[in-house]
Amino acid sequence: MNESDMLSQSSRQLALIAAAGSGMLLAGAYLFQALGYAPCQMCFWQRYPHALAIAIGAVLWLWPSRFLAALGALSALTTAGIGAFHAGVEQKWWDGPSSCTGDGAGLSGLSGQDLLATNTLEKLVMCDEISWAFAGLSMPGWNAVFSALLCAIWIIALRRG
Repeated sequence: MNESDMLSQSSRQLALIAAAGSGMLLAGAYLFQALGYAPCQMCFWQRYPHALAIAIGAVLWLWPSRFLAALGALSALTTAGIGAFHAGVEQKWWDGPSSCTGDGAGLSGLSGQDLLATNTLEKLVMCDEISWAFAGLSMPGWNAVFSALLCAIWIIALRRG
């Protein structure tokens, strides 16, 4: 790897701060889950890019690379986009996936045994229901805001690289 592909020390620190931010958001999601706010399917989708950003940060710690910083920015942007889409589904601005919205169309492929199974979460949360909100934003909305900020930090790290 040539020197132009490497991140400077300050850029590397910014990238690690962004990765840690994803770690904090992911930890917050699991905390809310532990407090009884069961996640819907789209909530889980928002967690995967955060986990990837954390892994990218861990690799970047050992191997500072502009490519990895770009991947971190893409991960943060992806979860911000999913969060914004999910917030719109909750607000009924657009339709969400039929498998996790209130119309029940996603239940057609389930057997009676599946519907009566007791090994599921105690509280089923649909993607178009707001389970918690603060200052007018639901959890996916806050995820979108904070993830967009993390994306900006990744991009600043990349540009200063």
